[in-house]
Amino acid sequence: MYLNKIIAAVVPAYNEEKYIEDAINSIPEFVDVIYAVNDGSTDNTGIIMTELAANNKKIVIITKENGGVGSAIVSGYKRCVQDNIDIAAVMAGDNQMDPAYLSVLIEPIANNQADYAKAERMTVDEYREGMSNFRRLGNWLLRWLTRIAAGNFNIIDSQAGYTAISNHALKVIDLDGIYHYYGYCNDILVKLSVAKARILEIPMPYVNEEGSRESKIRYQSYIPKVSWLLLRLMFWRLTKVFSRKEKSLQQ
Repeated sequence: MYLNKIIAAVVPAYNEEKYIEDAINSIPEFVDVIYAVNDGSTDNTGIIMTELAANNKKIVIITKENGGVGSAIVSGYKRCVQDNIDIAAVMAGDNQMDPAYLSVLIEPIANNQADYAKAERMTVDEYREGMSNFRRLGNWLLRWLTRIAAGNFNIIDSQAGYTAISNHALKVIDLDGIYHYYGYCNDILVKLSVAKARILEIPMPYVNEEGSRESKIRYQSYIPKVSWLLLRLMFWRLTKVFSRKEKSLQQ
């Protein structure tokens, strides 16, 4: 527990046999349960998860057909709601999210200062080290499109996936409607903004890719797909605003 809150880490993984063991073993002791989601991996990721779970009762394995990282995270979120977890964090199976910052994300939610806390890597120069100019440009573009779609111009880093969310916020947004692929982070920001959630972005360093590790994101296709998603989300938000039927965390 952390500040008397039950904490879960959702660890989505697809073909992360090189990194999944370190990713899970690095999760801090205060985390009460680890939902390790094997998103249809075709390598030894599932076997390694099973071996880790045999020696760690905190690990709950969720095995599903490959559906995308957003789908994997939603599978973990649903278990968090089902098991009445107070705060759910996302820590990717590629071990790129620094566990030293997990408490920094959780604390404002535990203290009822935020509903959703997330990393942001853009306001501090040294935290962007290792991020290519192309990625910075893509991040800038998607940040503005996400701001417009969400009607929330306070969003700084729409693409950072290191997050923590309250149980209440998970119950307010439509988990089944979350985008299944890498645009899930933008989708969640829009839905939380419409729900008037308290979103807190916390400066954290960008973790460089190591060795032969390559991002699964292909920006040439990713940016157009997410841009189209955000256009649809903007119209979705406008219909909710005018109908005033969307659930709100402030109600």
